[in-house]
Amino acid sequence: MRRMAQGAALALERKAVERLRRFPREPDALVYGLRLLVALLIRGLLRIYCRFEIIGREHLPNDGESFVLVANHSSHLDSVCLLAALPLRRLQRAFPVAAEDYFFRSLPRTWFATVIMNALPFARQMRVRESLSVCAQLHALPGNVLIIFPEGTRSRSGATQGFRPGVGALLAESGAIVLPCLVDGAFRAWPKGRRWPQPRKVRLTIGPARRYNGGQAGAIAAELREAVEALRETHESG
Repeated sequence: MRRMAQGAALALERKAVERLRRFPREPDALVYGLRLLVALLIRGLLRIYCRFEIIGREHLPNDGESFVLVANHSSHLDSVCLLAALPLRRLQRAFPVAAEDYFFRSLPRTWFATVIMNALPFARQMRVRESLSVCAQLHALPGNVLIIFPEGTRSRSGATQGFRPGVGALLAESGAIVLPCLVDGAFRAWPKGRRWPQPRKVRLTIGPARRYNGGQAGAIAAELREAVEALRETHESG
């Protein structure tokens, strides 16, 4: 009997996870309201706890334009920092790309990723082309914002790893506006393996927009990584 109950509970959880990860999502006023409330709370905590600073916000395109934010990735704080740079009115149209095998397996993580973060599940191993196709479809809708971490996983050292070519393929085919971004300090505040963040200064620098009309995916990815690292050098020299 106990095994049957456990099996039924697992089956219900799997169904709930599948329903939450389904894309595109249906509009839901309750979800929108909760997401907005949590975003306000997170922005306040970032300012108080991490002394969060944003440089280059003026580079963000106008409301009606779709664009892509590309950044280094060393912490779970990275996504919330990039979302915090956007006007609240764009929050429901912003989609952080998140690892399907990490954020969309258990019900608690899936609920947080979909309801709070509005994250887009991305298959890192299999079905990569399918995931890139969904990204391209989202970008094609005016006003949408994609948030992509081309390293594919959080850096264990804090150093920026190589950018995977998938982001280059997406940008070459779509001609999307892309803004390189650098999140500095998030690794010190909440590195991979640490359960909870600690108070450390975090700064987000947004670089000027650029476009790629065609070109080699690998070369575009490498150029974007250089653009992100250049923001670090600009900050350190300043």
